[in-house]
Amino acid sequence: MKFQIKTFEELNIKELYNILQLRSEVFVVEQDCVYQDVDFKDQKALHVFACKNDKIIAYTRIFKPGDYFDYASIGRVVVADSERKHGFGHDLMKASIEAINKHFNVDEITISAQKYLKFFYETHNFIQVGDEYLEDGIPHIRMDRN
Repeated sequence: MKFQIKTFEELNIKELYNILQLRSEVFVVEQDCVYQDVDFKDQKALHVFACKNDKIIAYTRIFKPGDYFDYASIGRVVVADSERKHGFGHDLMKASIEAINKHFNVDEITISAQKYLKFFYETHNFIQVGDEYLEDGIPHIRMDRN
C-alpha cells in the first residue's frame, strides 16, 4: 500500500471530499456518533492516506508537537469497513508514525484512542496514560508512544 502525505493546501477537491466522506461514513454513520468533524484542525494537519481504485480507504491526520497535544499526535485514524480485513490499519499507523518522525523529527506521540482499540495501539508501542474519559459519547483513553 502506497501512502501519500499532504498539507491541507496540497489536497485537491476530490481528495478532500473523499477524506470527509470516509470520516463521516465511519465516525458519524457506522459509530452512530453525532459530532463536529469539520473542526478547523485539518488546516494545521498533515494528511496521511492511501487509495484503492481511486478512492481513499485509509486515512489519518497528524500534528506537530503543540498543535493538539504537547507531543506530536495522530488523529482521525480510519480505514474503510470493506478494507479492514487486510490489516491496512497497521500499515496506516506505521506510515503515520514514520511521517511524524520524518516531518517533525520527534518520536513522542500522543493519541486520544477509542478504548476498544487499546490492544491495536499497544501493538504500535503506545501505552495508556491516565483514566478513561468520554469524548463525543465514546469511551476514550490517552495513549503515548515514546
